Amino acid sequence: MVRLYIAVTDRSWFDTLSALSPDEVNFWQPSGSTQFRAIRPGELFLFKLHAPNNFIVGGGIFSHASNVPLSMAWEAFGQKNGVSSLSEMRDRIGRYRRDQSVLDPRQDPIVGCRVLTQPFFWPRDLWLDAPESWKPNIVSGKGFDLGEAEGLGLWQAVTERLAEPKLQSHLYEAPVRYGAPHLIAPRLGQGAFRLAVTDGYERRCALTDEKTLPILDATHIRSYSDGGEHEPSNGLLLRTDIHRLFDLGYVTVSSDGHFVVGRRLKADFDNGRHYYELHGQAIRPPRNTDAAPSPAALEWHRENRFLG
Repeated sequence: MVRLYIAVTDRSWFDTLSALSPDEVNFWQPSGSTQFRAIRPGELFLFKLHAPNNFIVGGGIFSHASNVPLSMAWEAFGQKNGVSSLSEMRDRIGRYRRDQSVLDPRQDPIVGCRVLTQPFFWPRDLWLDAPESWKPNIVSGKGFDLGEAEGLGLWQAVTERLAEPKLQSHLYEAPVRYGAPHLIAPRLGQGAFRLAVTDGYERRCALTDEKTLPILDATHIRSYSDGGEHEPSNGLLLRTDIHRLFDLGYVTVSSDGHFVVGRRLKADFDNGRHYYELHGQAIRPPRNTDAAPSPAALEWHRENRFLG
């Protein structure tokens, strides 16, 4: 059964992002203490303003949920968090949590991330009234089954608005206006890619099993500037130094999934013992087999980036 979710947000978050018109947004929660499982990737995530503005004002395609340190949420999404700066985001978290300790820049609190791709922000004349079943005491949000009358009505109202010629959304696959509710393929942005790859490899380097999050990078196998996509299958989670060597072409991954260190590392720097010790080691696959490294992307890296 396909579902959608309506979450509550404040007007400033909406106004900031509406002006930016980004390709992805982070609908963050000040506390990252629970896992968001209300809907699946590819289902609609809508946002409603706080009362008394009881209107649904936009939404996006739900892509990924994660709980990460504030620093990582800011590095991944920046102003796509709906704030102008890291300090503003920290201030809001402190206010929502009613915890002044969060304001200390040495603190790195965990926040909840609900990543939406292809977001849309409606002008005032297209705002949608909250559904009849919406209760004033709903604080975070509510899910709706699209097989039921109220959920189906919401789906139809959203698709009608997305069909408006004046709306230029980032939807890669727009919902069929009069078709049955269905999943929509999320078109990931850079931030969504980073979180999806990081969590897909269970926050451990695919080669060394390093778990120190600040020095783990979501690495494009085929770089985005060279035609690679922000897709998990085009990613590896690597320790920062190994990521750098991978991008420069000193190391690669063989067709059978093993780490390869080229002769150029020794030739150029007369060093690299630590990395040669890792030569031949198997690359650990992600937990989701659908996100396993693309053989085509790995071949591209060997043929076009690896120095030999």
